[in-house]
Amino acid sequence: MSGKPRLTYLNGRGRMEPVRWLLAAAGVEFEEVFLETREQYEKLIKGGSLMFQQVPLVEIDGMKMVQTRAILSYIAGKYNLYGKDLKERALIDMYVEGIADLMQMILMFPFSPPDAKEKNLNAIKEKATNRYFPVFEKVLKQHGQDFLVGNKLSWADVQLIEAILAVEEKIPAVLSGFPQLQAFKIKISNVPTIKKFLQPGSPRKPPPDERYVETVLKVFKV
Repeated sequence: MSGKPRLTYLNGRGRMEPVRWLLAAAGVEFEEVFLETREQYEKLIKGGSLMFQQVPLVEIDGMKMVQTRAILSYIAGKYNLYGKDLKERALIDMYVEGIADLMQMILMFPFSPPDAKEKNLNAIKEKATNRYFPVFEKVLKQHGQDFLVGNKLSWADVQLIEAILAVEEKIPAVLSGFPQLQAFKIKISNVPTIKKFLQPGSPRKPPPDERYVETVLKVFKV
């Protein structure tokens, strides 16, 4: 395998979207293969491409990588988005894990039963405004820099801007009490590679709709 990284997943955000974000932020073009049927998924499993019988699958540098966290940390390290030393990497890891906890709630929201959607939306708002966003507001205020770690763009910044925009889609005024994060959002959204990813026609996927949910249920039989 050579050339562009090859991403195999459904045609939607899910667990592949942070991978798309990170590659885009690094300025790396990639190819995508979209799973649409159960048969495609089973063929990947039988062919030995999926170590744990799960996607995302990213083919990069001669490897067939699975497990989102492993994929992301490899890309971050390869493209100098993972700090300059172990201490910076540890900070990035902590920030990324926290953001991932919030993103897990957003990831599962489209699959909420109708009678649970309001409750789950309120839970996202409560966790974002009381647990997760205050951490990053405080970090940015204390060190007075544009980025979360080392005053340069890192995986943590990319994951945070993805989370901010995802929460804002559901709760538009969620940043009203976070002036540092408002400034951060503007700053990171204007990083040239990220600005390009935010334009129409980029590989960034739209919010999950009913068709995406139906495809997930069909392919993975969950």
